[in-house]
Amino acid sequence: MRPLRQAALALVALALLCGAAADPADRLANPAQEARARQLFRDVRCLVCQSESIDESDAALAHDLRQLIRQQVAAGRSDDQVRAYLVSRYGQFVLLTPKASLGNAILWVGPLLVVAVGAAALLARRRSFTLAPETLTPEEEASLEKLSAEKSA
Repeated sequence: MRPLRQAALALVALALLCGAAADPADRLANPAQEARARQLFRDVRCLVCQSESIDESDAALAHDLRQLIRQQVAAGRSDDQVRAYLVSRYGQFVLLTPKASLGNAILWVGPLLVVAVGAAALLARRRSFTLAPETLTPEEEASLEKLSAEKSA
């Protein structure tokens, strides 16, 4: 019974922590705007944690970014305008799902191209070293026969 009780206490503590992460005083009065802001939180990277969204982070910078997004939403800005503002201020890295662009494509495909070019260069170099053996000239053949005859005698 004791492990079950400990598990229940752990779940209650986790629920309290999750509830404490969002301060009710920070929330927008309009539920529709708050829902839009919360949706934006899930797409914005915490610049301190870097592996989670600002919705999941307890870092001070994540709190500031949540406040900034709420201000933008309350001011009537669209989701795209809010994202554009964040990107202009913090760069593409602030978005967990950045826009598809030539720069991002180069970042993702570039290393693969470097490996492919390196493999092709290694194969080309390997093939150039595996040439067919050269045939002996008549003079070299005669010298070889002479040496063989001297060795066997």
